[in-house]
Amino acid sequence: MPGAPVAALLARADARNGARLFGPCSACHTVSQGAPDGNGPNLYGVLGAPIASNRPRFSYTYALRSVGGRWDVERMNAWLENPQRFAPGTHMIFPGVHDAWERADLIAYLGTKGSRLPLPGSGPGTQGE
Repeated sequence: MPGAPVAALLARADARNGARLFGPCSACHTVSQGAPDGNGPNLYGVLGAPIASNRPRFSYTYALRSVGGRWDVERMNAWLENPQRFAPGTHMIFPGVHDAWERADLIAYLGTKGSRLPLPGSGPGTQGE
């Protein structure tokens, strides 16, 4: 479903694959409840949280703080696709995930980690497993 909205992709996303895809992210981010921040903030509970405020002691860039709003699935999808385009001036040097299915799987995985959002879908490995 190239070009499909992220919500449509999430309906068939695989959180287990998202956990595997999160491997490179773990070089900078943790995702377990109570885990410390790394070079990037702990991402536990990030979905549904206000942007740049999930970790009050983490020093978010002005670029990200100025975006405003909450981490909904559309914003997380845009961030994962290209952090520099989403928040020009961010310090995150990650080039992004270009495959829409992989982004959906990553979002589904984050949805299993303290998400404040109900995510669509009940496919293999989705939230709740």
